[in-house]
Amino acid sequence: MDWLHVYIAGVAFLVFSLVALVLLFSSQKPKTDRRNGLWTYLNFFWATFLKPHDKSAGGQQDALESFYKTQAAVYDATRHRLLRGREDMLGLVAAQLKFKVDNKEIKAKKPVWVDIGGGTGYNIEAMSAFLPVDKFFDQVYLVDLSPSLCEVARQRFERLGWKNVTVICQDARSFRLPEKQVDPRSTDNAANDGVDLITMSYSLSMIPDYYSVVDSLTSRLKSTGVLGVCDFYVQSIVDVSSRNYTGGAFNRHVNWLGRAFWRAWFEFDRVSLEAARRDYLEYRFGTVISASDRNYLLGGIPYYIFVGCPKEMESTPSNQAAIEKLDASFTESPYLLPANHKQEMNKAVEQSTREIHSKAYESAVVNLSANLPLPSSFYQNHHYRIHYNDMLPKHTQFQNEYIYAFTWEDPRVDHRLLNIGSDDVILAITSAGDNILDYLQKGPRRVHAVDLNPNQNHLLELKVASYIALGHRDMWKIFGDGKHAQFRELLISKLSPHLSSQAFQYWLEHTHVFTSSSGHGLYETGGSRHAIRMVRWLFNIFGLQTEVRKLCEAQTLAEQRAIWPRIRRVLLSRPLNWAIVSTEWFAWKAAGVPRNQRNMILDDFFRRNGLTSDMKQAKDVSGQSIWEYVVNTLDPVVNDTLISNDNYFYFLCMQGQFSRRCHPTYLSPKAHVKLSTPGAFDGLRIHTDEINEVIKRITPGTLTIAVVMDSMDWFDPSEDAASAQARKLNHALKNGGRILLRSASIDPWYIKHFEENGFSARRVGARFPGTCIDRVNMYASTWICTKTQDVARPQAGRTISSLSLGDSAVGGRKRSGSVEDLQI
Repeated sequence: MDWLHVYIAGVAFLVFSLVALVLLFSSQKPKTDRRNGLWTYLNFFWATFLKPHDKSAGGQQDALESFYKTQAAVYDATRHRLLRGREDMLGLVAAQLKFKVDNKEIKAKKPVWVDIGGGTGYNIEAMSAFLPVDKFFDQVYLVDLSPSLCEVARQRFERLGWKNVTVICQDARSFRLPEKQVDPRSTDNAANDGVDLITMSYSLSMIPDYYSVVDSLTSRLKSTGVLGVCDFYVQSIVDVSSRNYTGGAFNRHVNWLGRAFWRAWFEFDRVSLEAARRDYLEYRFGTVISASDRNYLLGGIPYYIFVGCPKEMESTPSNQAAIEKLDASFTESPYLLPANHKQEMNKAVEQSTREIHSKAYESAVVNLSANLPLPSSFYQNHHYRIHYNDMLPKHTQFQNEYIYAFTWEDPRVDHRLLNIGSDDVILAITSAGDNILDYLQKGPRRVHAVDLNPNQNHLLELKVASYIALGHRDMWKIFGDGKHAQFRELLISKLSPHLSSQAFQYWLEHTHVFTSSSGHGLYETGGSRHAIRMVRWLFNIFGLQTEVRKLCEAQTLAEQRAIWPRIRRVLLSRPLNWAIVSTEWFAWKAAGVPRNQRNMILDDFFRRNGLTSDMKQAKDVSGQSIWEYVVNTLDPVVNDTLISNDNYFYFLCMQGQFSRRCHPTYLSPKAHVKLSTPGAFDGLRIHTDEINEVIKRITPGTLTIAVVMDSMDWFDPSEDAASAQARKLNHALKNGGRILLRSASIDPWYIKHFEENGFSARRVGARFPGTCIDRVNMYASTWICTKTQDVARPQAGRTISSLSLGDSAVGGRKRSGSVEDLQI
């Protein structure tokens, strides 16, 4: 007999045996508690996969009862691993409610909560892990259509003794709040404007007429209310590629095979996973937080969490005014309220206005005109993170990874050179955000943090949220030690109200950075981690751990200098330099040095040694120049700065974490007190874009300081990019405004472009062999370029190269969801 026939016969025998076993046990009178052990899962298997369900035209309630009646008693025990994300959703909405109560956005004495499709009441009991349900809420209503599940819920709350919970067996569409819960200030009592929280946990996918249910929620939720949904889904990234209001596309895509399989599998139990259910939620409500994940314990079932609010909140004149005020702060413009958003849209399309607007404002105008929700950034509790389109290739090129986990520039020098005051408006590159936080401690009027890599801005957002929500002890564990075992819990219950949707999604996916038991946590992540890991690997291979520890504990420069030669022999050895350090791969992948900057190091070496340009490609010459640059960086650092107490940059590289004696200023208790006070970040604006794109949307003559780090080194000398940026900076800065920049070259080629475009340039720091320019000593020179005169602006009108109206069409072509290429 063919082996395939044997295999089929064997499988058939096992299936029939299992069915017979389940039927036998289900027909016997119970002698044991079937809610425990093997009985639980046999019951679940029978009710879910084998029991024939009533498919007659008895209505949705009969269909649900046919499915749930035989498994109601074991429902919770069997759904704990299947229905993932419920607790996370409850934690997120609880954090939002606490924020609103603390900020007096919820006017009533106590909030009202309605749990739609609440089943056995598990969600309401689980909420007690985040909020005291019986004390925090005035009333809680559980609405479900299955009598069997409702009976289990009633027994649950009798056991708990919660008197403020009411179980209602009713269709969600017909549910109305009792009279006492209707807001007396509402002109339409039928609207039942009295609910502060509505939740739906794995119920939306089981409601056939979901459109009417979702529509009914919009009339029951207060303008300050919160909606929380957790459910299964399948969706392609193509479905959301033309929408700017979904709160981010991170981890959202489900491949074709997964979409087909899970949709077909769940349809057996009348669970619908089509993408339209999630789409309609996002269309009818504003997105506060959106996250997608997989239940890998059960084969990677896709599920999502949605936290929303009424989208109509932005259509009132007062909220339209709020959008205008935000736009003014984004662009440093005087506040001018246009007559209406439709007229403003027409002006933009007709190219008849030269008024400067932020991309966030233009996206808001587009969405309001199309009756779409605003981009999710407008629904956040804080507005320092400005809307951006995370689907653009210029952002996705970073593949969900930041390059720098900490900032390499020395802020002590910045403060000495810039003398930041309360009237300053600063534009600076975000990097890891350390210097941004340093500048904010001086209380400037505004700080524009700019980075093209969204993940660098996610890191800054996390630091800002930690100031607002956490005490110094927890913040130190996260950013001082780089590890926190409870990071995930803190992210959901405390940090989430203070993060944008994109930043929350990113850190939810990367909680292992802080919770993993292996590695060095945060500071062994990012693109620059390769260099740090390699150095630590060398220390281990050559048995230098003891010398490194002594170097990091040395209390005098003399002691430090005595230890250094033993480490130097390995770290600055010629073979290591030839094999690794001098290679272009190491420069970019490990150290973050682009090719153009590396060429500047070579040019300086050639000028200093009188070499000809045709020798530049020689590996030995190239390797010699890089080796010399590294020597000139590290030797003076050891000779002139005390690593154990003052030079936290190199202490971190060798130890993988900061110490209580050696750390950035932003991690000090004093800084935490200052930056955790209300309003400390009102002046912060985080832009995810190129510097030029941000500069050209800032009202001319409003910036006082621009800190561009070493970004000019990245430009190609054969192109006009450096000159163009110098002109744009001239337009944005007021007369007397200053640019602080650093360079790997002692005499950068682009300084002449600043001098040709209205700046006087002065080198304020130079690293010659044997000298230390600052605690990092990584750059060869530091420059201050001061604006002395205006240069003429080109007479170019406003053009729109990519204007889109959500899913509508312009000129017969479907557009991509936001105005991304508007130029002035």
